[in-house]
Amino acid sequence: MPATLPEKYRYIVVEGPIGAGKTSLARLLSERTGGTALLEDPDANPFLPGFYQDRARYALPAQLYFLFQRAQQVRKLSQSDLFTGVTIADFMMDKDALFARLTLNDDEFALYGRVHEQLKPRTPVPDLVVYLQASPETLIERVQRRGVAYERDIPDEYLVRLAEAYARFFYQYDAAPVLIVNSENLNFVDQPGDFDLLLGRMVGMRGPREFFSMGS
Repeated sequence: MPATLPEKYRYIVVEGPIGAGKTSLARLLSERTGGTALLEDPDANPFLPGFYQDRARYALPAQLYFLFQRAQQVRKLSQSDLFTGVTIADFMMDKDALFARLTLNDDEFALYGRVHEQLKPRTPVPDLVVYLQASPETLIERVQRRGVAYERDIPDEYLVRLAEAYARFFYQYDAAPVLIVNSENLNFVDQPGDFDLLLGRMVGMRGPREFFSMGS
């Protein structure tokens, strides 16, 4: 039986650092609610494997590729789509600069900024952002366990910095309601009860910012 979300949720974004489980949760939410999944496609980025081996050389083309990819995807997100069903994405354009600032030098970041300004990608403000948190140690273990070939070259230090950057970003983010989920002891894909608990918290959310973890 499909899960039911409140009518106010037409556009939901699941976010979090690499290894947090955002794509798995976004896909599961779309399947359980009958919504449309809007998912990143990192495997299509030809510069990503090189980036994890030589960040100085491949950071700019990898970042620009993702910028173009995300901008193209959100252009497909028309207002009519948001009135006819639920759209659940595993990325938000607002965080794109987070990766750029983390990976690019000052000159590259300035160029990225000019390209971003020319594209002017626009997307509706999410009705809800589900921000998945996990410790750097958990992120490292999950990335290693899922065995994606090019991810084997991701330095542990990069995942630590990325988790910290996400925490700073969402500490200041106030454009949409945020449900902060500590995913350390939650398995939404393999444990239906965990998913049901999360769905209940999403349905019952009233404030602009709430926190959810096992036992909370």
